[in-house]
Amino acid sequence: MSRLLVALALLAAGSVPMAHAQQTRLTPAEIEALPKAGAGPGTSGLAGIRTTVLAGDPTKEGSYTIELRVPAHTSIQAHTHRDARTAIVVSGTWYFGYGTKADPVLVKRLPPGSFYSEPAADPHFALTRDEPAVVYITGWGPTDTEYVAKP
Repeated sequence: MSRLLVALALLAAGSVPMAHAQQTRLTPAEIEALPKAGAGPGTSGLAGIRTTVLAGDPTKEGSYTIELRVPAHTSIQAHTHRDARTAIVVSGTWYFGYGTKADPVLVKRLPPGSFYSEPAADPHFALTRDEPAVVYITGWGPTDTEYVAKP
């Protein structure tokens, strides 16, 4: 599935009104050429995670889509976001769970093509195991990240 189709699926999933989305067409090569940052707004803040803004601005009001590239053997502790978000796993295997404590027993294995939601203010956590993962997340900014307990 192309990354553009994934981003459009996120927008169409209902978390973001399409009327506010701007026309965007990005090939995988164009996405790779976009500016990369560490863990940016609405992400875990962990070193090693690379964030690319695909559409919008997660620090401002309006729709946004970000790409997260998460290295293998990364654990993201329980946290919340002020905005409701939806996500699609693009590559790798993402292990995602809901709750106030990052408990590996509570995660669900999400292979490429999987969809999940991050309801506003609902604690959740994630991890990777032996392979990295790429996840596209769409929400309505501004977004933030508040840890349940400091990592």
